[in-house]
Amino acid sequence: MSKKTFLFGIFLASLTLSLFAADLPDGYGDVHLGMSLKEAKEQLLKNSDFGYSGDRDVSLLPGDAKVLIETNAAGGRGSPFLTQCWFQFYNEQLYIITININTTKVDYYSMFTTLCNKYGEPDSLDPQKAVWKNKSITMQLEKPLAVKYIDNETFDMLKNAATVEKSYEEKNTQAFLEEF
Repeated sequence: MSKKTFLFGIFLASLTLSLFAADLPDGYGDVHLGMSLKEAKEQLLKNSDFGYSGDRDVSLLPGDAKVLIETNAAGGRGSPFLTQCWFQFYNEQLYIITININTTKVDYYSMFTTLCNKYGEPDSLDPQKAVWKNKSITMQLEKPLAVKYIDNETFDMLKNAATVEKSYEEKNTQAFLEEF
């Protein structure tokens, strides 16, 4: 085998690994980002792991078109590996899933190692979280132990809409501070 063929093989292998690592999951179990509120409720009822008990777990959040489903798997209501889980909706579309994991059953390092083996090294890492990201999905492993799936398009749109113009006083204060 020539040196060029060998190097090309290594390049293809690394490209394949990077493509595989970019393919992030869009949810957990049969609940996925982008589902309608109705679809998510149906899937949560089918999967007892989450401890979903119906519409009493659903809340309206302050602001337009925001709904939160909060489930509690602890205390024998669901999977022993899960505790609380949150499903956030905007315009009846699921855009954030937060899965809290029982730290008496699984530790942060085991989850981190598993996710690295499946999806490659995180795009960013700090003492509180590891973040994997592609064009459409962000997956975060947060301490003490939660996995969060985020629909980037909806999240960014809501974040940009929430940006408020700084007041005249705030602008003057910032200008003053920049003088130093």
